[in-house]
Amino acid sequence: MSADAFFQQLWYRKNLSWIAILLQPLAWLFRAVVAARRGMYSAGIARQYKLSKPIVVVGNITAGGTGKTPFTIWLANRLQQSGMQVGIVLRGYGAKPDALPYVVQRDAPWELAGDEALVIARSTDAIVVIDPDRVRAAQKAIELGVQIVLSDDGLQHLRLGRDYEIAVLDASRGLGNGRLLPAGPLREPASKLETVNRRVCMHRSDRVPAACGWRTSAADIDARAVLGDVHSLVGAAKRALADFSGQRVHAVAGIGNPQAFFTMLRGAGLHVVEHPFPDHAALKREDVTFADHAPVLMTQKDAVRCRSFATEQMWAVEMELKVDSLAENALLDELKALLDAQKSSLVK
Repeated sequence: MSADAFFQQLWYRKNLSWIAILLQPLAWLFRAVVAARRGMYSAGIARQYKLSKPIVVVGNITAGGTGKTPFTIWLANRLQQSGMQVGIVLRGYGAKPDALPYVVQRDAPWELAGDEALVIARSTDAIVVIDPDRVRAAQKAIELGVQIVLSDDGLQHLRLGRDYEIAVLDASRGLGNGRLLPAGPLREPASKLETVNRRVCMHRSDRVPAACGWRTSAADIDARAVLGDVHSLVGAAKRALADFSGQRVHAVAGIGNPQAFFTMLRGAGLHVVEHPFPDHAALKREDVTFADHAPVLMTQKDAVRCRSFATEQMWAVEMELKVDSLAENALLDELKALLDAQKSSLVK
């Protein structure tokens, strides 16, 4: 069993509770470190940088995939449709650019840009900048003319001042066993959810659970992830996912929550052979080539790592988000108000 699979069982399936109890002293130590770090920024001992444009952080308080990057893409596209020039900054996990900060182009090699940043650049018209120093990345995006900056996975990156925080949580997994790392999945106490501006509950099926781990405020947003069209990795061919219904397919997922992708494919009527990999895994040809020549379906994030050795059997599955129009309009109005307030302050 891989380390990823072990911790998924420990945190979310609750069948290894005795190990979580043994790890609890480390979780208490982790809590103390998190509290001390936040306290240093609150007291001004550590400096938080406030930039000249509104900064919106999209993150999570749990380890593993919650859908924050798809939500960032959705939000960037909605803001751009409303007339804003958007920048997106992220760490660029696994990227090896020649220099930092690095502005990601759609045709950049994934080894330089990182898989997530490349998916974002190809899915939006935003200016995408990677740099472990999110302050420097945001400054670069602002220099390039953006009006608002989205920070993907920046909730715990406290150096970057923020005007608005959005926390994304997976509906099916919630807060897991409710413990902090390493005994549980929490990056910081669940009370953090009470201080963010919006909480997004990410559903991956038509069935909406009654709870998403908090349900304490009208600021909650229900978002539903749905699988879209399927694109060939070796050409321009595009098919509907329904074309694969009833077929046996190999499903490849090197993401934070591979099981979510497999479950969604099964929900579409496919017979899935699962091939989970660690998040951001550097996939090789032999990892995704199978003797039976059945179709190989993978996420867009995995696809950018496989194009150099792709075959006709390999397909990337789009993911789209659906958000209630009232919640969407309320969120966009609040973010537009941030921009208006920033413009007013400049006039004064």
